[in-house]
Amino acid sequence: MSEPPVTAVPHPRTIRSFVRRAGRTTLAQAKAFEALGPRFILPYQDRLLDYAAVFGRSAPTVLEIGFGMGEATAHIAGLLPATNFLCCEVHEPGVGALLKRLGERELTHVRILAHDAVEVIDHMLPADSLDGVHVFFPDPWHKKKHNKRRLIQPPLVNRLAQRLRPGGYLHCATDWEPYAQQMLQVLGAEPLLRNTAADFAPKPDYRPLTKFENRGLKLGHGVWDLVFTRR
Repeated sequence: MSEPPVTAVPHPRTIRSFVRRAGRTTLAQAKAFEALGPRFILPYQDRLLDYAAVFGRSAPTVLEIGFGMGEATAHIAGLLPATNFLCCEVHEPGVGALLKRLGERELTHVRILAHDAVEVIDHMLPADSLDGVHVFFPDPWHKKKHNKRRLIQPPLVNRLAQRLRPGGYLHCATDWEPYAQQMLQVLGAEPLLRNTAADFAPKPDYRPLTKFENRGLKLGHGVWDLVFTRR
């Protein structure tokens, strides 16, 4: 039975889950696209996914939105071989880099959707189907006039909450404190979610420190994790 379209909290068409960044795909990434793309990249489609068919097994499934160059994704997938990872990223060099990592580490339980995550959530993800969602270091849109472009806003959070199983989790992380405070407010206002901490959560063991994050920490920059669960 297909899920009815979500109409209660329409996401503004002007807000997308990504910003196209400049970047050049390397020869190694291009080779990974050619060799591994057909196996790991899923086409966008306007119908609900059957996770068991997509991954070739029934297992807990985690959605990741915006994996950058795939460093954290491959690390977490290596730690959690019994979990399926469905990952959205439109930055072509990043997709190529993750494909390369998957091949090098012989990881077979990751699938990539090189498409806007908002449309993927709306049209491809069944309700109550995800065991987790990862949103690590989304664009903070530092200028106040651009804050409305931030990914973590009430309409999207409600959509994500609806697609989590009861007990499933939403894990966000950012290194920009004003965005962390906004995330805390938005997530805390979603009635389907419950905070696992009094405010910000300790960094879960599965999330690695990236090179960028390590540089920031050495300079005294903070990082804030938020972990909420579906009621």
